[in-house]
Amino acid sequence: NAQQVLEIRQALLQGLTEFVFESRHLKVKNTCGIFITMNPGYAGRTELPDNLKVLFRPVAMMVPDYTLIAEIMLYAEGFGSAKELSPKFTKLFSLSSEQLSKQDHYDFGMRAVKSVLVMAGGLKRADP
Repeated sequence: NAQQVLEIRQALLQGLTEFVFESRHLKVKNTCGIFITMNPGYAGRTELPDNLKVLFRPVAMMVPDYTLIAEIMLYAEGFGSAKELSPKFTKLFSLSSEQLSKQDHYDFGMRAVKSVLVMAGGLKRADP
């Protein structure tokens, strides 16, 4: 929560080497950083509270190359034809995302891609 982040930040700004955090004595490393990843609009997510938002600066992110990630994961799961399979797989997820229901409980993002690829690898290993 915001209070916890504020306590850590104050210890860093004061140049402390140790501080008490939630009843525990902790060492402070002045090279530490706090990062918060947010997916606004993602199912079940809320906006960052204003008192916490002021302590961070936004960083723009870009959409990852799902085809390349799928290719690497397919190779890792034992698929020798990963280069040919990955574009087909990502096209399937892309079309599913565009054409199927937009309800919040449907997820065609990276977590779903990873889950399906890991399951496919498990099936492949079970029946080579």
